[in-house]
Amino acid sequence: MAKYLAQIIVLGAQVVGRAFTKALQQEIQASQAAARSAGGGKRGAKAAAANSLTGMTSEEAQKILNVSKIDEEAINKQYEHLFKVNDKAKGGSFYLQSKIVRAKERLDQEIEEVNEAASRKKIKDGAEKQGT
Repeated sequence: MAKYLAQIIVLGAQVVGRAFTKALQQEIQASQAAARSAGGGKRGAKAAAANSLTGMTSEEAQKILNVSKIDEEAINKQYEHLFKVNDKAKGGSFYLQSKIVRAKERLDQEIEEVNEAASRKKIKDGAEKQGT
């Protein structure tokens, strides 16, 4: 009886060990893929910081608001519609409403970063023109 119990314990430990190893490998692959898609360097660090602040990526936020590109007008239109549709007073979901708000905040951050980059480029170009 003890022999069978020992075999069951060893077999169980092997199964759990293989599952843990596979899960760890998948996590490493996912983090490497995320690092590649974020661009690495300062840009990747900024994206990671923004993702951690809002709890979602810009791609996820685009899916939530059902927009294909980061366009301020389309984002605002979708936000207003989805926020009203999911109003708790109309039988909507507070959880979904909060996800919609977080998605809009995340995309607003993206828009702000794009605008800042454009203004920095404009200032740099202006300085170069004055220098020549």
